[in-house]
Amino acid sequence: MQSRRKLRFRLVVSFALFGFGLSALFAFAALNIRTRVEDQLVNSSLLDDAKYANHYAQEHPDSPGVASRLLTGMTKSDRTLYKAPLAWQNMGTGVHDITEQGDDGKPHHYKLAVYRENHIISFVRYDVTREELGKRQLLFSVIGAVFLFGLLSLAIGLWLSRKVLKPVTQLAQRLRDFRRAGKAEPLAGHFADDEVGELALALDEYAERLTAMVERDREFNSDVSHELRTPLAVISSTTELLQGSPDLTPKLAERLKRIERASRQATELIEALLLLSRAERRGPTRGETTNVGKVAADVIESQRPQLRGKPVEVKLDEREAVSVNAPASVLSVALTNLIGNAIKYTLEGTVRVDVGQGRIEVIDTGPGIKPEDAERLFQRGVRGEGAGGSGAGLGLAIVRRLCDLYGWQVSMRPRQDTNGAIASIVFG
Repeated sequence: MQSRRKLRFRLVVSFALFGFGLSALFAFAALNIRTRVEDQLVNSSLLDDAKYANHYAQEHPDSPGVASRLLTGMTKSDRTLYKAPLAWQNMGTGVHDITEQGDDGKPHHYKLAVYRENHIISFVRYDVTREELGKRQLLFSVIGAVFLFGLLSLAIGLWLSRKVLKPVTQLAQRLRDFRRAGKAEPLAGHFADDEVGELALALDEYAERLTAMVERDREFNSDVSHELRTPLAVISSTTELLQGSPDLTPKLAERLKRIERASRQATELIEALLLLSRAERRGPTRGETTNVGKVAADVIESQRPQLRGKPVEVKLDEREAVSVNAPASVLSVALTNLIGNAIKYTLEGTVRVDVGQGRIEVIDTGPGIKPEDAERLFQRGVRGEGAGGSGAGLGLAIVRRLCDLYGWQVSMRPRQDTNGAIASIVFG
């Protein structure tokens, strides 16, 4: 999942983390280098002192020694080695880390330099406990400095983000203003000739192409509407005249009724598609109030020819009156698709249309649907399993768009007790 944090927040956090990480890395490297260098220098100095004391003892065997040069040391021969502490006696030439009890009764960490030459053994002991205390104090100071530099990086990040993102922020604000106003104005003239200016220019070009495309679409829809309504009006008026003929046979009258219903459905479909093409977020009701039960009854009658002798019973159960503020053509197109699909997929049994409690449900005894396919069926070009005929899979997609336009909730789900599916529209 992609982050929904604002760009400035992410930039500030990134800058602060980078500053904090870089400071911590530098502090760690500095402490590590200091410790290594200091340890090498101390070891080298101690060993030099032990070597100097050894050579001095060889050159002046009767001298009391060079205690003034030693930090804490002694020089022994092989014969007097037993006077040295037992833990020191077997140590070879070099610097050793030891821990001994101090004069204060607490354990102390020492460095012991040992130098053996010509049966003379020199020891130099150096208490590093106080040095370790200094190292801890230095460590705490460095940690404090790291946090201080982290806060400084955060402050610099806030300042830099405001400066760097100012053109982007202005561009986003202008786009928000255009969205609220519903009218776009050229953007490129308000920005410098940089990356943001190029983005504004690209948005201007895209808006021009989109506006031209919408205008062509609006003109095309207007032309199609005009051209289709004219022949449909002729068909409707001619059918009405033929139905008034006195010598009309019952069979011919039924066929004329079917032509009339088909003409009316085509007219309603044109009106509904025009509403969708205009993309008006508030469905234009023109003050129309539509009775859902009446439209459902008309749709059922218009769909009965689809039965074609199948053992399927189609019935309407209007438990209570439901009205919606929408044109009858919109509701008719939606129900025609839902009821028509139910009749199409049901080979035997019933198709029941329930109206009540602010909703309408179409319940069939067909093969049903899979729960995971329920939402996918409303996508363009998707058809149910076992679909026959030459349908393009657009019916339910049109139903979803019409319902979204008027704030209705449309859904499909499988029946729980038996085979079949339930299509429902909840009127908001």
